[in-house]
Amino acid sequence: MGGKWLSTADMAIHKKNLKREEYEKHYKITDEQIADAIAATDASAYPKHRGIDFYHRFREDIALFAEMNFKVLRVSIAWTRIFPTGVEEQPNEEGLRFYDELFDELRNNGIESLVTLSHYEMPIYLVNHFAGWNGRKTVDCFEKFAVTVLERYKDKVKYWLTFNEIDSIIRHPFTTGGIVPDRFSKDEIETVIYQALHHQFVASALAVKHCRRLCLEAKIGCMLTYPESCAPEDILLAYRENQLNYFFSDVQIRGRYPRHMTRRFAEKGIHINMLPGDEEILQQHTVDFLSFSYYMSLVTSVNADKMDKVGSNIAGGVKNPYLKTTEWDWQIDPVGLRIALNNMYDRYQIPLFVVENGMGAVDQIDEDHQVNDDYRIAFFQSHLKEMKEAVKDGVELMGYTSWAPIDLISASTSEMNKRYGFIYVDQDNDGNGTLARYRKKSFYWYQDVIAINGETL
Repeated sequence: MGGKWLSTADMAIHKKNLKREEYEKHYKITDEQIADAIAATDASAYPKHRGIDFYHRFREDIALFAEMNFKVLRVSIAWTRIFPTGVEEQPNEEGLRFYDELFDELRNNGIESLVTLSHYEMPIYLVNHFAGWNGRKTVDCFEKFAVTVLERYKDKVKYWLTFNEIDSIIRHPFTTGGIVPDRFSKDEIETVIYQALHHQFVASALAVKHCRRLCLEAKIGCMLTYPESCAPEDILLAYRENQLNYFFSDVQIRGRYPRHMTRRFAEKGIHINMLPGDEEILQQHTVDFLSFSYYMSLVTSVNADKMDKVGSNIAGGVKNPYLKTTEWDWQIDPVGLRIALNNMYDRYQIPLFVVENGMGAVDQIDEDHQVNDDYRIAFFQSHLKEMKEAVKDGVELMGYTSWAPIDLISASTSEMNKRYGFIYVDQDNDGNGTLARYRKKSFYWYQDVIAINGETL
């Protein structure tokens, strides 16, 4: 559609009745699955092939966001819509025009665009021909893509992000880095992942360089997942876990690898191949702000194998008995958001932006198309309150966007029934439905929150 070709996101399948312990296998994509997805003519098993048809309905959706009083909308540019395979000399003009229309429509509705350059969707061609981000050639392809869109939309986009949740390459290397684990031995896979991550660090820094050159009024940041580890009886383990969490932002904000990673690499036999000039690129082109997603907090313990687990489909941890969970076992911890904001601001002293926060739930819609999602209202209300407290603590918080404002196909489970939005989309896990949009109860609540800037939360 529109000249777009397949990306890593298009390889994801939906498995019915998937058990919690099977999520890890759900993420592990094989060469056989890639071949099947490329050859597929039926989207029923590949729900991300169809999405929610934002491509044709974006004006309708943006009108709903404007009705909610949105000031900013986070969107992503599909790399494969601009360079279908990633190696073309010239971009796909039809794809570029689509984003022209999208950004113009947002501006016409008084909404700024917060644009992610790479959001779990690198060209599958680069996976099959250059080993994904493990191949240095992918850096060159990404730089060409970044320069193309930064130049094209420099007058339309004010806020940019380089990579979505760059740290997630450790947990699901294919989704984030285009790395097919079965292509490598167990002894080399960890080195491959960290080599790919290094290439992403360099590519992110190069995007920052070009953004500052081309988009003089824009701000560009990085994005992380932030699971807050909390284990008083296992202080050293928790400390090391948080050191690793900060590693990804340390490189992009401080411009260098932290020293503790030298020991980690040595103990694990990991060697990163850095080209001459890589360290200078990282040092010279650091980001303007730090954005992150926050869904839950996690507990870590040296006895984790003997304890109950939660959050197994994204990042597993030990169950915290003091917290409630969502239907997908994600712990609800609004105070953890305040802690994360304070910790990161104390460490970096640069503006922070919460770009993902929300809860997936099975919503029930009645015959009048009403969805009474009080549980979602309670979730957002509690987290927004803690954000206000963090601002009072002195945190420089530049913005907030929920995940997601409208129902869409879940990134983690490829199902539609795991709904996040304030807007209900009429589609089920099998793709059945009219795709009609309906306002949930939370739609009107959030509309009022924005209107009064959260003064009466």
